[in-house]
Amino acid sequence: MSQYILSIDQGTTSSRALLFDEKGRHVATAQQEFNQSFPDDGWVEHDPEEIWRSTLEVCREVLASVDGAADKTVSIGITNQRETTVVWDRKSGAAIYPAIVWQDRRTSSVCELLKQGDHEASVSAATGLLIDPYFSATKIAWILDNVDGARERAQRGELAFGTIDTFLLWRLSKGKSHATDATNASRTSLFNIHDQQWDQNLLDIFNVPDSLLPTVLDSSDDFGFCDEEWLGFRCPVNAMIGDQQSALVGQACFHPGMLKSTYGTGCFAILNTGDRVLQSKNRLLSTVAYRLDGQVTYALEGSIFVAGAAVQWLRDGLNFIQHASETESMASQVGYNNSVYLVPAFTGLGAPYWDPDARGALFGLTRDTGIAEIVTAGLQSVCYQTRDLLLAMSRDGAELKNLRVDGGMVVNDWVAQFLADVLRLPVDRPEVVETTALGAAFLAGLKAGVFSSLDEISELWCLQRRFEASIDESEADQLYGGWKDAVNRVIS
Repeated sequence: MSQYILSIDQGTTSSRALLFDEKGRHVATAQQEFNQSFPDDGWVEHDPEEIWRSTLEVCREVLASVDGAADKTVSIGITNQRETTVVWDRKSGAAIYPAIVWQDRRTSSVCELLKQGDHEASVSAATGLLIDPYFSATKIAWILDNVDGARERAQRGELAFGTIDTFLLWRLSKGKSHATDATNASRTSLFNIHDQQWDQNLLDIFNVPDSLLPTVLDSSDDFGFCDEEWLGFRCPVNAMIGDQQSALVGQACFHPGMLKSTYGTGCFAILNTGDRVLQSKNRLLSTVAYRLDGQVTYALEGSIFVAGAAVQWLRDGLNFIQHASETESMASQVGYNNSVYLVPAFTGLGAPYWDPDARGALFGLTRDTGIAEIVTAGLQSVCYQTRDLLLAMSRDGAELKNLRVDGGMVVNDWVAQFLADVLRLPVDRPEVVETTALGAAFLAGLKAGVFSSLDEISELWCLQRRFEASIDESEADQLYGGWKDAVNRVIS
């Protein structure tokens, strides 16, 4: 009889639930988009109750879509949008403020003050991160300082903090489990990635009380149980891992030097560095790739804030398209030599620029410019940003041989081919592009005994198609040069 693993993939724009079997095969999916709130310039918020409701509904939906799934589901894995911050009441479980999303830039001025106070070197040494509004610490402090009585309540131990994984676990377990894993903890700016503990010096720098914090466990561990009320049966939660690290696991990048890039709302390239913390000299991030049986595997990461979000903006903001799938034919008609460049700095620029005040812009418009050219520029911007990241990794000493890609954008053959051409690197697309959800399923199954080892998981990875560079290096450099010129015009 087949065994199923329920993977909860709570992302930035939608909540999804996926079932995988004991061979890592994708069985079924349910997905629900939820509202994005932009209450001020550079602010991005979500409703935690909507996240919870949508997550619960898609879990019920996907289980109902497969006969006997409830009886065959042996474990749950959770992967989540990272850094997004929720603070809630320990008694009621109700959030005291909307979730502040990882894209949110409201704490830019606080981050600048911390940098001026010469804190960045010590923060970076302990966490592998830069001081930036992207990470959770300044978001937590902002909530405590801007919600009446919140800081006093936190000091009394009445409040709890969590990234989305922790918030969902709390709800699923009915408040019995307040935990996270090492990957999500490593993205808060409060966790020392060397000694694998919350760091009192960091808590003091960011003015966050330790009473708020969850217990940090391995990425594959005993996190507690989903209460029977929610899904009709009691089920262990055996994995929690940040979405980008989960994709690294789903891509079976288990050896140092292996590299993946995920194209969701943002784009995140992660290089496995093994048991070594590689401190970047090119403004990339050192982070925890995963922690298993107490052993830490580290990674070097480049973060792009806007990838699929650019396509969503073209669809919902400008109404240029009705569905993302339309972009492939448009780009095929326009071709590579598009004079239009879109810099999608809607909430600032991520790595390697780290400019929270930069804003989006379109360059190269002429009378001949139409919707297709702007849509194509949106797709190209994601590929150019990926080259930014991989060049930074190369300057840090990485020897890049190929890139494994996943996420909704690379289902588009035009994007995958342009990526290979701009990067001058083979781009490998797996049979299962839902690797973020798959990674959490692999780790849950590892703890539940469905999978015996990482070696077994590696054998389940299958290549669907390899894209090779098809243009001259000089042409790729010329296209990329136009991108660099456009970026230089928006950097503050």
